Amino acid sequence: MGDSSSASYIHMVQHLIEKCLIFHMTKEECMEALFKHANIKHVITSTVWNELEKENKEFFEAYAQSQGKGDRISEEETNQMIQKIVSDSSKDSDD
Repeated sequence: MGDSSSASYIHMVQHLIEKCLIFHMTKEECMEALFKHANIKHVITSTVWNELEKENKEFFEAYAQSQGKGDRISEEETNQMIQKIVSDSSKDSDD
């Protein structure tokens, strides 16, 4: 991969992680969902997530606290949303 395609791949992973955050997914759920639906290796998702955490400490601290409050959706709903996100993002990249 060249520099621009690597950067664009990382940007896509970041975008998908942000979508996972909207759905109140944990890091592990996000890694699993992106692997299952977008064939993104766990280590890549984890690395990008960790970088986002470093850059946005306050957000992730608040996010971690909200995780414990039970604002959760079912695994089936999560899978449907991730499939939609992945298909939407592949349409966006085709434009």
